[in-house]
Amino acid sequence: MVFTETIESVVKELMQQFADTASERDVLGGTAKEQRDFIRRKGLLGLTAPKHTGGFGEDWHTVLAITRQFAKVDSSIAHLFGYHFLCLASVELYGSKEQAAFYAKETAEKNLFWGNAFNPLDKRVVAQKVGSGWQVNGIKSFCSGASDSDRLLISAQKDDGSGPLIAVIPTDRRGVTVSNDWDGFGQRQTDSGNVHFDAVEIKNEEVLEAYERQSSGLFSTVRPHIAQSILSHVLLGTAEGAFEEAKNYTKNVTRPWLTSGVSVAAEDPYYLYHYGELFVKLKAADALVQMANESLQRTWDQKHHLTIEQRGECSVVIATAKIQVTQTALEVTSRMFEMMGARATFAKYNFDRYWRNVRTHTLHDPIDYKIRDVGQYVVNQKYPDISPYS
Repeated sequence: MVFTETIESVVKELMQQFADTASERDVLGGTAKEQRDFIRRKGLLGLTAPKHTGGFGEDWHTVLAITRQFAKVDSSIAHLFGYHFLCLASVELYGSKEQAAFYAKETAEKNLFWGNAFNPLDKRVVAQKVGSGWQVNGIKSFCSGASDSDRLLISAQKDDGSGPLIAVIPTDRRGVTVSNDWDGFGQRQTDSGNVHFDAVEIKNEEVLEAYERQSSGLFSTVRPHIAQSILSHVLLGTAEGAFEEAKNYTKNVTRPWLTSGVSVAAEDPYYLYHYGELFVKLKAADALVQMANESLQRTWDQKHHLTIEQRGECSVVIATAKIQVTQTALEVTSRMFEMMGARATFAKYNFDRYWRNVRTHTLHDPIDYKIRDVGQYVVNQKYPDISPYS
């Protein structure tokens, strides 16, 4: 753990509260309003804000560690928590120092939860210059955390073809409609549906455009590294939670197979083999994730001094970790049933939610392309292309 004692105790308390209702809420879907309010009241939304603003002054190591802990009991909450900091960090990536300081202080003081309507691959939202600001219209998809958020990070295409407009607005701004239409079979409480913009006013001071004046522009391209790291921790935490759930079930509920020659399932040689194998894979994923965390923090600390080589190396390390985590998480959440038995598939347990959540996440970013990128680096020393998902 990298948390301070105070933060660690808060995280443990929240994990217990989330765990008590996680399965039930997965069935219900919708917005985890009560759980988000738990996080608000504990002040964790200001985790990365400087201490003099009322925040904790923590870095990415802490954010990612807490995200992983939450994912062990509730991967939807972990997703929302991690993406809050992705959105908040985007102000520093794209905006000015003054904007970054303002929003960090405001977030810590008011316990604001950030949501996203940023999805760079969905270009249906258009911004038109009007008077002293902009007007935005259109629909944005995959807007995780938009429901019940206080601030919304948005992106739109400028109608003159000059590129994207990136801005921060209050979620309750007139003309913004957050649709509760997320219907995936996994990550059921991430509210990752659509946000509609109908003649939404964007003030000039809400626009993040300092990145356009950066000498190299590389620092603003670090956002995908953060997003990939957050999702790796959501996936790994989910797999670790599933592993513990399966292990406890095997030891306390599963019956030994009639030809196993043992009196308790926990002594079955095949179960022990499978648990040992999955444990090793989880440890391998953990080791790669720790390397990726170090690389991300070093890259983030470079700010506007970041070089193409430093960014490229970070891309490869994070991609390598993501590949191992994805493969391991899918395997753990699927194979766990082999050590629990047929009764573990009963609906009352809802153990399939671990696999559904992992499967949903991993389809958003196919690792085939990550493996290709790593192979290109290994064989031809070429870094992954700079893209919204690299």
